[in-house]
Amino acid sequence: MSNDGGTGGTPENPDEQPNPFKGTPFEGLFGAGGGMPDLSNIDLNALMGQMQSLMQPYDGPVNWQLATDIARRTAAEQPDPSQDQAAQTRVADALRLADHWLDETTSLPSGITTTAAWSRAEWIEETTAVWRVLVEPVAEHVVGAMGNAIPEEARAMAGPLIGMISQAGGAMFGSQVGQALGGLSADVLTASDIGLPLGPAGKAALLPHNVAEFARGLDVSEDDVLLYLALREAAHQRLFAHVPWLRQHLLSAVEDFGRGVTIDISGIEESLGSIDPSNPEAITEAINSGLFEPKQQPSQTAALARLETTLALVEGWVDEVVGQATGARMPSAGKLQEAIRRRRAAGGPAEETFAALVGLELRPRRLRDASALWGSLRTRQGHDGRDAVWAHPDLLPTAADLDDPLGFREDLGTVEALDEDEFDKALADLLDGETPTDGRPEGSPE
Repeated sequence: MSNDGGTGGTPENPDEQPNPFKGTPFEGLFGAGGGMPDLSNIDLNALMGQMQSLMQPYDGPVNWQLATDIARRTAAEQPDPSQDQAAQTRVADALRLADHWLDETTSLPSGITTTAAWSRAEWIEETTAVWRVLVEPVAEHVVGAMGNAIPEEARAMAGPLIGMISQAGGAMFGSQVGQALGGLSADVLTASDIGLPLGPAGKAALLPHNVAEFARGLDVSEDDVLLYLALREAAHQRLFAHVPWLRQHLLSAVEDFGRGVTIDISGIEESLGSIDPSNPEAITEAINSGLFEPKQQPSQTAALARLETTLALVEGWVDEVVGQATGARMPSAGKLQEAIRRRRAAGGPAEETFAALVGLELRPRRLRDASALWGSLRTRQGHDGRDAVWAHPDLLPTAADLDDPLGFREDLGTVEALDEDEFDKALADLLDGETPTDGRPEGSPE
């Protein structure tokens, strides 16, 4: 934005004071020197009508009531039938069978306390609490940038308008979040479909209507598709329930990513200078076109790489244990595994919309490498050895390990079963850098 910071007037009138709002949406409202507003070219009814619709009270940087309302309306643009008791029973039975099969392929016990068959609207309601944690760190920076875009010398005269801008910005951000969640609700298949624990702890849920839509594109029976997805959901639930640090580790990683977001204020100022203040839709259109899109910094890139590695490890472990559970039982499992892998790696339009909004793509790009790593570890060390790696985040494979998935911990050989006290001591020794107790030579790599 061009901002005349001097005290002189224009060449035609050197005594005229410059307009401190020059180049902002308020240039048309306030004359030079911050005098009385110029209302001659402003449709105040339209402008205030739009502002009033955006100014409903709410707490925090996002108007979540508006977001959920828009998300539900977006979801309702397509059929979204409520799930009856028969659907609830069908999902519960599939999850019960899935847990039975998984008992043979992992040492982690069931993590399911309740089951549910959700409509898209129910998915929105049940997952909003976690979306708040994921979205608000970014939203706080974006909404704050709207007020910061006003030049310093104009802020004193803007007064309450700065608060109005922030309030409107939170509502507009809520509108975009609502559209993104509404779109995602048409794509997701389970409560843990994107690799994050979005639903309440211990609640395993599937979306039967979406599952049926997904099954239509496959040469597989809907019953097999439902059971396969139940296996994936049950595996996610085991991991999140019995790896106590994992849920917060993932959510904190996303939150830290959001906290480090920076906004290009100079770019915002330049863009605001071209907005017609007489057009009440101008600011909304600017935001929708990416005006306040966060700019990724090197720290963000590193945080995103760490997050993507953890997501890949979660999805790869689920892929591995479900593959073991279905190998001798479900002939269509291979086809379903490939369909899910491609779907998770590619994402969809709604996921891309959310990525553009928050600056974060929740895709496990290295799912295949992670699945191969976990499978190789199981072959060498058994289920217990594979699952013991989840005991502490410092034991997890790194991105470099995914470059050589078959070589992860190859030097350890076969791991003997340890009782609880022995395992705790071995873990403490490993984290403290002491000599390992499993027979390896001192100084051997982990």
